[in-house]
Amino acid sequence: MAAEATQLSNPYGLQAVWAQGDLVARGTLLILVLMSMASWYVIVTKFIEQSRINKQSRAVGDAFWNGASIRQSAEKLDNESPYRFIANKGLESASKHHGMLGAIDFNTWVTMSIQRAMSNVQGRLQEGLAMLATVGSTAPFVGLFGTVWGIYNALVSIGMSGQASIDKVAGPVGESLIMTAIGLAVAVPAVLGYNWLVRRNKLAMENIHAFGNDLHAVLLATASKS
Repeated sequence: MAAEATQLSNPYGLQAVWAQGDLVARGTLLILVLMSMASWYVIVTKFIEQSRINKQSRAVGDAFWNGASIRQSAEKLDNESPYRFIANKGLESASKHHGMLGAIDFNTWVTMSIQRAMSNVQGRLQEGLAMLATVGSTAPFVGLFGTVWGIYNALVSIGMSGQASIDKVAGPVGESLIMTAIGLAVAVPAVLGYNWLVRRNKLAMENIHAFGNDLHAVLLATASKS
């Protein structure tokens, strides 16, 4: 039974690809590994960042608008909170409406300032997503390149040896196809992670835009009373 198990064991696999591959094959495999590590890093870090923003959003809804003033409420928020950043930009725009900027309608000036702040927050939320999209779209082709290169080398070796039996062909070709499988294994999580994070970003930005609109209305009302 032990001898039969040894005969049935697969001598061709990932270890064989690495051990028998040339510099191009090993380089392709390393690129795929690095792409996978980078995509998972982005997925995990963006998820943590989005979770923190959602927590900060709940804090704004519970306490911010019950404060005595926008400045006092903003100071109670976390220093890294995008809501504090937008509130500070709104207050800054209201205090700098003089000189040449005074020629701009106050409503328009505050609107522009808050919109720029929200665009800045949106840009930070989207950081890393382009890398996920790149990995998802290119990883299968990188794996396919490794497969084509492996099959080419296998056929060259078979042609030089003059042996074309099934065991001489199936092993090297099977090893080459592993590259395509790895490329797909790298691409699928990247694509799923990209779509998932984009959806969560959209929900986070809806809350931020709602906050920006409310802040804009409060700033105008405050200015009209002063």
